Amino acid sequence: MANATVVCTDKTGTLTQNVMHVVAGSVGVHAKFVKNLKENVNRTENKDSANARKHTEDFPIEQDDINTVLPPALRVTFNEAIAVNSTAFEDVDPETGEVDFVGSKTETALLRFAKDSKWPSYRQTRANAQIVQLLPFDSERKYMGVIVRHGDKFRAYFKGASEILTKQCTRHVVVAQPDHPVSGGSEDDPIETTEITDLTKENIANTIIFYANQMLRTIAICYRDVDVWPPPGKGTDEVPLSELVHELTLIAITGIEDPLRPSVRDAIADAHHAGVTVKMCTGDNVLTARSIAAQCGIYSPGGIIMEGPVFRRLTDAERQEVVPHLQVLARSSPEDKQVLVETLMSQGEIVGVTGDGTNDGPALKEANVGFSMGIAGTEVAKEASDIILMDDNFASIVSAIIWGRCVNDSVRKFLQFQISVNITAVLITFVSAVASDEEESVLTAVQLLWINIIMDTFAALALATDPATRRLLDRKPDRKNAPLFTIEMGKMIIGQALYQTFIVLLLHFAGPSFFHVSHDNTELKAMIFNVFVFCQIFNSINCRTIDGAKNVFAGIQKNWWFITITLIEIVIQVIIMFVGGIVFSVTRISGKYWGMSIGLGFVALPLGFLVRLIPNSAIEKLLVHIHFMQDPNALPTENPDSAKYNTVIDTVRNDLGTFANIRGGRLRSSSMIFRSRQKRMEKANIRLPTLMTLVPSLVASSVGARWQPTSDGLHDPANGDPSKSSAALWEGKLQLHPDTTKDHPAFEKWGAQLDKKTWQR
Repeated sequence: MANATVVCTDKTGTLTQNVMHVVAGSVGVHAKFVKNLKENVNRTENKDSANARKHTEDFPIEQDDINTVLPPALRVTFNEAIAVNSTAFEDVDPETGEVDFVGSKTETALLRFAKDSKWPSYRQTRANAQIVQLLPFDSERKYMGVIVRHGDKFRAYFKGASEILTKQCTRHVVVAQPDHPVSGGSEDDPIETTEITDLTKENIANTIIFYANQMLRTIAICYRDVDVWPPPGKGTDEVPLSELVHELTLIAITGIEDPLRPSVRDAIADAHHAGVTVKMCTGDNVLTARSIAAQCGIYSPGGIIMEGPVFRRLTDAERQEVVPHLQVLARSSPEDKQVLVETLMSQGEIVGVTGDGTNDGPALKEANVGFSMGIAGTEVAKEASDIILMDDNFASIVSAIIWGRCVNDSVRKFLQFQISVNITAVLITFVSAVASDEEESVLTAVQLLWINIIMDTFAALALATDPATRRLLDRKPDRKNAPLFTIEMGKMIIGQALYQTFIVLLLHFAGPSFFHVSHDNTELKAMIFNVFVFCQIFNSINCRTIDGAKNVFAGIQKNWWFITITLIEIVIQVIIMFVGGIVFSVTRISGKYWGMSIGLGFVALPLGFLVRLIPNSAIEKLLVHIHFMQDPNALPTENPDSAKYNTVIDTVRNDLGTFANIRGGRLRSSSMIFRSRQKRMEKANIRLPTLMTLVPSLVASSVGARWQPTSDGLHDPANGDPSKSSAALWEGKLQLHPDTTKDHPAFEKWGAQLDKKTWQR
């Protein structure tokens, strides 16, 4: 997660609070109810607007007064459509002890709406219903259904995505006007309905758009009466209930509010600041998705919004072009999310993805890092994920980025310190032993053991305990092929190793003449050991930064582990120098030698500052020029996953092409073709029998997947009118952010097809 470049996140529960309530809607087509109407007038059409003048029969009404315009028969049907076509139920919350609805947040919001409307209890309604067949909710269909027996006939209820179900409606229920409230009537009366005209269709579409632009999830509730079910001669297991999803009667469109989490805007801004792109994948319609994405800061200039069905129909080449600019994928299925993740990873991105459902398992497994929801997530999603978000909050993903970078940096800090000590110790031991007549090293085995303890145990504890800070978000993620040892680390390792080796060997060989002592002077040898140890202690402070930051003391006062461990190292070193004696081959040294030991060790800090001033770009160019490292900015010349299937498919294509060259048992082409193709097959480990068995599979899979050539390319319908751009999206197109500049790559690719007069800068 430290180097994640893209996060594909869900909307519900991750960006929003997942606390849903019905706050607006329309019964039939004309009765527009709103919760707390006086305080939320903006959730009704302005009387002076063009839409209101066109649809004069529309009227607003307070949600609590909805029963005044609903005939008894319609109230019963509306309640039954909510209560029976649902899997949610009431239970006692173990934490609060209060009775609340449990289940899908959308279903619980509708059940709560029915309860607040003083309609019969859902338990009573379900107990009285004679359920014949159920159609569970499916992320592909975007709706659920149930069929119940009504006397000698049957009634099917459907509930789901408004823009999908309303297209299948041919009639809608009729409600009373506020100036003529309902009086009398029976629950057994027939429900008054009327045909949906072109003007009514426009009204329904405008209602969905109006609610969706206010970040409301729109759910359509419909029904259909049939004389017989299942059809004669068939059982319920043989006929899916989805066959009844046509010629429906619209009962209502409800607008369900799921407010944004308070911290989500700042969290997404932090992710963008850290170089992490956020893409939203949601099952909601494009308008709700666009509104929430804009509120969060996900939808920005240069970004594209697309629906799942359109995304599915893209060719591989089109998908490769669209995905880098894609910011919102609406009406998407778990399979769409998986394809999106695979495409991003094929482009070299490091992808994190969130998921809560069982169907999200493949995408969670496919991604570099999978996040499941600890509250709303299923057990399958949790098992497939790498990290479980206990609060289902996007802000926790940003925390994971921070901690991932902190752990990654801790490993690099330790390696930077350890490698420099290893290089120095090996060089000093080897050179001094070779130069000695007795083949003795300047550092004894026991002294090296103590240095090893400093290097491995104490350094690991000290450098790995720096707390995670928001400063880690101030840099971009590393590239996927970035080496573990950066140029910044390499500079420091070489610089410190050269300095320490030079100082120790200088004291060892030139020290006797400089201090006017013999070569075997024990005090000089003790000072050399002391200098080497203090070089490591000060170098451990120097290794606290690996990103080129000049201030190595930043935040050190917050890391008491580092301070304590460093003090312990100093205290033990002083004790060794005073009482180590024959065990450590040391003797007590004078104050002059102590001052030189600490002073020479302290030089590691200013030396580190000077090393950081050396530009990395010059070193990088040199290393690339001498072919010591690959150019990090070079584009890949081949797809690493291309050989997974393409080698086989290309070989089958070549075989079919070869058969076309056969004339009367002779080949028009030379035998070189066979030799070159045989070489490619051997390299790809493909044998002819295996190859030929793939031909039926390739043909069957192509037919089964309904493959067909792409008739035309993508284009962009975005303009200043939200309803027009939304209508274009529903027609199977994409939308480009209206603030995208003309020099942006996305505009250059798709903006040329826009009407220049309607384009807004």
